[in-house]
Amino acid sequence: MKQARVLTDAEFKRLLAVVEQMKHAGRNRLGLMLSHLAGLRVGEIAALTLRDVFDCDGKAREQLRLRAEITKGGHARVVFLNGKLRREIERYRAECTESRDADAPLLLTQKKTAFSANTLCQLMGQLYRNGGLDGATSHSGRRWFITRLAHSGVSPKVIMTLAGHRNLTTTQRYIDVRDEMMKAAVDLL
Repeated sequence: MKQARVLTDAEFKRLLAVVEQMKHAGRNRLGLMLSHLAGLRVGEIAALTLRDVFDCDGKAREQLRLRAEITKGGHARVVFLNGKLRREIERYRAECTESRDADAPLLLTQKKTAFSANTLCQLMGQLYRNGGLDGATSHSGRRWFITRLAHSGVSPKVIMTLAGHRNLTTTQRYIDVRDEMMKAAVDLL
Protein backbone atom coordinates (compact mmCIF):
# COMPACT_ATOMS: atom_id res chain seq x y z
CA MET A 1 0.00 0.00 0.00
CA LYS A 2 1.39 3.38 -1.02
CA GLN A 3 2.07 5.79 1.82
CA ALA A 4 0.52 9.22 2.10
CA ARG A 5 2.50 11.98 0.44
CA VAL A 6 4.62 14.22 2.68
CA LEU A 7 4.24 17.85 1.65
CA THR A 8 7.14 20.22 1.13
CA ASP A 9 7.08 23.52 3.03
CA ALA A 10 6.03 25.34 -0.16
CA GLU A 11 3.19 22.85 -0.77
CA PHE A 12 1.96 23.21 2.81
CA LYS A 13 1.91 27.02 2.50
CA ARG A 14 0.04 26.72 -0.80
CA LEU A 15 -2.48 24.36 0.79
CA LEU A 16 -3.13 26.80 3.64
CA ALA A 17 -3.59 29.63 1.12
CA VAL A 18 -6.16 27.56 -0.79
CA VAL A 19 -7.97 26.66 2.44
CA GLU A 20 -8.15 30.35 3.45
CA GLN A 21 -10.31 31.02 0.39
CA MET A 22 -12.83 28.29 1.25
CA LYS A 23 -15.95 28.16 3.34
CA HIS A 24 -15.18 27.03 6.93
CA ALA A 25 -11.57 28.15 6.46
CA GLY A 26 -10.80 28.43 10.18
CA ARG A 27 -12.09 24.97 11.00
CA ASN A 28 -10.35 23.37 8.03
CA ARG A 29 -7.08 25.17 8.73
CA LEU A 30 -7.13 24.06 12.37
CA GLY A 31 -7.76 20.44 11.37
CA LEU A 32 -4.75 20.53 9.05
CA MET A 33 -2.59 22.25 11.66
CA LEU A 34 -3.47 19.66 14.33
CA SER A 35 -2.40 16.97 11.89
CA HIS A 36 0.83 18.67 10.79
CA LEU A 37 1.99 20.38 13.98
CA ALA A 38 0.89 17.81 16.57
CA GLY A 39 0.96 14.63 14.49
CA LEU A 40 -2.59 13.71 15.44
CA ARG A 41 -4.51 11.02 13.60
CA VAL A 42 -7.74 12.11 11.94
CA GLY A 43 -9.81 10.10 14.44
CA GLU A 44 -8.06 11.81 17.33
CA ILE A 45 -8.75 15.24 15.81
CA ALA A 46 -12.41 14.38 15.26
CA ALA A 47 -12.78 13.28 18.89
CA LEU A 48 -11.28 16.42 20.47
CA THR A 49 -13.57 18.52 22.64
CA LEU A 50 -13.25 22.16 23.66
CA ARG A 51 -12.25 20.97 27.16
CA ASP A 52 -9.40 18.95 25.65
CA VAL A 53 -7.77 22.00 24.07
CA PHE A 54 -8.80 24.94 26.30
CA ASP A 55 -8.09 25.41 30.00
CA CYS A 56 -10.65 26.88 32.43
CA ASP A 57 -9.48 30.40 31.52
CA GLY A 58 -10.19 29.81 27.83
CA LYS A 59 -6.52 29.66 26.82
CA ALA A 60 -5.12 26.96 24.57
CA ARG A 61 -3.45 24.25 26.62
CA GLU A 62 0.28 23.56 26.29
CA GLN A 63 -0.49 19.86 26.10
CA LEU A 64 -3.39 17.62 25.23
CA ARG A 65 -4.16 14.49 27.14
CA LEU A 66 -5.61 12.06 24.65
CA ARG A 67 -7.92 9.58 26.29
CA ALA A 68 -7.27 5.90 25.57
CA GLU A 69 -10.68 5.51 23.92
CA ILE A 70 -9.84 7.99 21.16
CA THR A 71 -6.35 6.72 20.27
CA LYS A 72 -5.64 4.02 17.72
CA GLY A 73 -3.70 1.78 20.11
CA GLY A 74 -6.07 2.32 23.03
CA HIS A 75 -3.31 3.91 25.11
CA ALA A 76 -3.70 7.40 26.56
CA ARG A 77 -0.92 9.80 25.66
CA VAL A 78 0.18 13.38 26.09
CA VAL A 79 0.58 15.58 23.01
CA PHE A 80 2.57 18.78 23.35
CA LEU A 81 1.39 21.87 21.46
CA ASN A 82 3.94 24.39 20.25
CA GLY A 83 3.30 28.13 20.31
CA LYS A 84 2.31 28.26 16.65
CA LEU A 85 -0.39 25.62 17.13
CA ARG A 86 -1.66 27.22 20.34
CA ARG A 87 -2.02 30.55 18.51
CA GLU A 88 -3.89 28.74 15.74
CA ILE A 89 -6.27 27.21 18.29
CA GLU A 90 -6.91 30.59 19.91
CA ARG A 91 -7.44 32.16 16.47
CA TYR A 92 -10.07 29.52 15.75
CA ARG A 93 -11.79 30.16 19.08
CA ALA A 94 -11.92 33.90 18.35
CA GLU A 95 -13.58 33.19 14.97
CA CYS A 96 -16.28 31.00 16.54
CA THR A 97 -19.20 33.19 17.45
CA GLU A 98 -21.55 30.61 18.95
CA SER A 99 -21.31 29.68 22.60
CA ARG A 100 -20.66 26.00 23.19
CA ASP A 101 -20.42 23.68 26.17
CA ALA A 102 -16.90 22.62 27.20
CA ASP A 103 -17.69 19.04 26.21
CA ALA A 104 -18.74 20.08 22.69
CA PRO A 105 -16.61 18.90 19.78
CA LEU A 106 -13.74 21.19 18.84
CA LEU A 107 -14.49 20.91 15.11
CA LEU A 108 -18.06 20.92 13.85
CA THR A 109 -19.53 19.85 10.53
CA GLN A 110 -21.68 22.20 8.45
CA LYS A 111 -24.66 20.75 10.31
CA LYS A 112 -23.07 21.71 13.65
CA THR A 113 -22.47 18.10 14.67
CA ALA A 114 -19.30 16.24 15.57
CA PHE A 115 -17.19 14.86 12.76
CA SER A 116 -16.76 11.13 12.50
CA ALA A 117 -13.21 10.02 11.73
CA ASN A 118 -14.38 8.94 8.27
CA THR A 119 -16.08 12.25 7.46
CA LEU A 120 -13.06 14.28 8.60
CA CYS A 121 -10.81 11.96 6.58
CA GLN A 122 -12.91 12.66 3.48
CA LEU A 123 -12.83 16.42 4.14
CA MET A 124 -9.05 16.43 4.48
CA GLY A 125 -8.70 14.44 1.27
CA GLN A 126 -10.85 17.04 -0.47
CA LEU A 127 -8.72 19.89 0.92
CA TYR A 128 -5.56 18.26 -0.45
CA ARG A 129 -7.21 17.69 -3.84
CA ASN A 130 -8.34 21.34 -3.93
CA GLY A 131 -4.71 22.27 -3.30
CA GLY A 132 -3.63 20.12 -6.25
CA LEU A 133 -1.70 17.74 -4.00
CA ASP A 134 -2.14 14.31 -5.55
CA GLY A 135 -1.23 11.46 -3.23
CA ALA A 136 -1.83 13.48 -0.07
CA THR A 137 -4.30 12.03 2.43
CA SER A 138 -5.47 12.66 5.97
CA HIS A 139 -2.27 10.86 7.07
CA SER A 140 0.03 13.28 5.22
CA GLY A 141 0.15 15.68 8.15
CA ARG A 142 1.16 12.93 10.55
CA ARG A 143 3.91 11.78 8.19
CA TRP A 144 5.05 15.41 7.77
CA PHE A 145 5.23 15.81 11.57
CA ILE A 146 7.28 12.65 12.10
CA THR A 147 9.55 13.35 9.11
CA ARG A 148 10.25 16.92 10.24
CA LEU A 149 11.15 15.77 13.74
CA ALA A 150 13.45 13.07 12.38
CA HIS A 151 15.23 15.45 10.03
CA SER A 152 15.61 17.99 12.84
CA GLY A 153 17.69 15.51 14.84
CA VAL A 154 15.06 14.64 17.45
CA SER A 155 15.72 11.34 19.22
CA PRO A 156 13.86 8.39 17.64
CA LYS A 157 12.54 7.42 21.09
CA VAL A 158 11.04 10.91 21.55
CA ILE A 159 9.47 10.81 18.08
CA MET A 160 8.05 7.34 18.76
CA THR A 161 6.53 8.56 22.04
CA LEU A 162 5.07 11.72 20.47
CA ALA A 163 3.55 9.65 17.67
CA GLY A 164 1.99 7.23 20.14
CA HIS A 165 3.77 4.25 18.62
CA ARG A 166 4.80 1.23 20.64
CA ASN A 167 7.50 0.11 18.21
CA LEU A 168 10.32 2.10 16.63
CA THR A 169 9.98 0.27 13.31
CA THR A 170 6.46 1.67 13.00
CA THR A 171 7.79 5.19 13.46
CA GLN A 172 10.58 4.63 10.94
CA ARG A 173 8.06 3.74 8.22
CA TYR A 174 6.60 7.25 8.51
CA ILE A 175 9.87 9.06 7.76
CA ASP A 176 10.13 10.38 4.22
CA VAL A 177 13.58 10.51 2.60
CA ARG A 178 14.25 12.59 -0.50
CA ASP A 179 17.31 13.10 -2.69
CA GLU A 180 17.95 16.62 -1.39
CA MET A 181 17.93 15.28 2.18
CA MET A 182 20.48 12.59 1.34
CA LYS A 183 22.67 15.17 -0.45
CA ALA A 184 22.52 17.51 2.56
CA ALA A 185 23.48 14.63 4.86
CA VAL A 186 26.52 13.73 2.78
CA ASP A 187 27.51 17.41 2.51
CA LEU A 188 27.86 17.47 6.31
CA LEU A 189 30.98 15.30 6.04
